[in-house]
Amino acid sequence: MNGRFAPVRLQAVATLALLAPWAAAHAEVAGAPAEGPWRFGLSIYGYLPSLSSGASVPTSPGGATIDVNASKIVDSLKFTFMGSLDATNGRYGFFTDFIYLDLGGDKQFSRDFTINHRPIPIGTSADLDWGLKGVIWTLGGQYRIPTDPRWRLDAVAGARLFSLEPSLSWSIHGDLGGIAPYARNGQAGSTQHVWDGIVGAKGRYAINDRWSVPFYADVGAGESRLTWQAAAGVSYAFDWGELTGMWRYISYEFKSGSPVHDIKLNGPMIGATFRW
Repeated sequence: MNGRFAPVRLQAVATLALLAPWAAAHAEVAGAPAEGPWRFGLSIYGYLPSLSSGASVPTSPGGATIDVNASKIVDSLKFTFMGSLDATNGRYGFFTDFIYLDLGGDKQFSRDFTINHRPIPIGTSADLDWGLKGVIWTLGGQYRIPTDPRWRLDAVAGARLFSLEPSLSWSIHGDLGGIAPYARNGQAGSTQHVWDGIVGAKGRYAINDRWSVPFYADVGAGESRLTWQAAAGVSYAFDWGELTGMWRYISYEFKSGSPVHDIKLNGPMIGATFRW
């Protein structure tokens, strides 16, 4: 569903969660490093995405559905926690990335919905309250590909889980448009767990000893029709680690019958990485 809610504002401090593994590490010489002690990276960052999403819920068992443009209802990110960890030993390594989102909003006398996928009658509106709680958890392995010394490039493969809990409450004013009178007011929610296999690449280009350009991309499918994400930005290294700013885009297209049609998160993130 097209549309975006106003830029999501983190409530309280922009939670510094873990900077995804693609943004964690010093600008180091790419190539085929020898095996040795394991190296670990832990990152913290704040992510401030905008949302594009759509959802459908039945007003009653076997009854009409209400289809909402969640992007025009949601106006705040209530809570978020984000974290990631990566480990490498020579060419081989693994990584995991975790995002928890709790977002929602309400709109009075809204016309940003349809009934049974058809336009609502003139003069009809509704009070809508939509929310989404979700976990996006990525885990996988990585393999270093020898490249030019300024480049570091890893092939990645793994899986991603999207566990989501959408909810909607409504109160319709005006012509019901085929909805049974007892369904004028109601609420509905569901829980969905979607696993997908993913493949992709991550790495960075070293501008000099301090500055580098990290990047990440993956694509996958399985229980969803399609999922993909991409991120790129700039990092500055210190003796203890680095600071990184990136732009991150996450997209999900769900199969027919899903209460959520699609979800797109798009926005900046900034954070710090610590390595040992």
